[in-house]
Amino acid sequence: MADISPLVPLLGLEPHPEGGWYRETWRTSRSATPDGYPGPRAFATGIHFLLHPGERSRWHRVRSDELWLWHRGGRLRLRLGGSGNAPDGAGARELVLGPGVEDGDRPQLLVPGGAWQDAEPLDGEPVLVSCVVAPGFDFADFTMT
Repeated sequence: MADISPLVPLLGLEPHPEGGWYRETWRTSRSATPDGYPGPRAFATGIHFLLHPGERSRWHRVRSDELWLWHRGGRLRLRLGGSGNAPDGAGARELVLGPGVEDGDRPQLLVPGGAWQDAEPLDGEPVLVSCVVAPGFDFADFTMT
């Protein structure tokens, strides 16, 4: 990508396997093994996540609940639902994360644990969000099509 946002180096972001850019910013020092998980997980984790126009997070799911918090840039469309066999998002509902609360945007959205999801900028500018995952994120709990 020719036009990388200055936020990428300023925040120390790296490419994410699902698409976009990220950096873990927080992980609780305490952990436990939640029911149904294969091993210990931090109580919660947090990341910065950035998508440029034309980038998309691939269809994926995370075992834990994931709270998305909008910080700056354009609006971000989140699609939730469907199945791993429907990467086009068939059966998914669309929500918008962004600054226009008066227009129906939300400054934060919850993706329930296990829900299939993807995200994509709706406007012509990068979108910076944070994601807080509880129990904490572990790539062993991440599935991507």
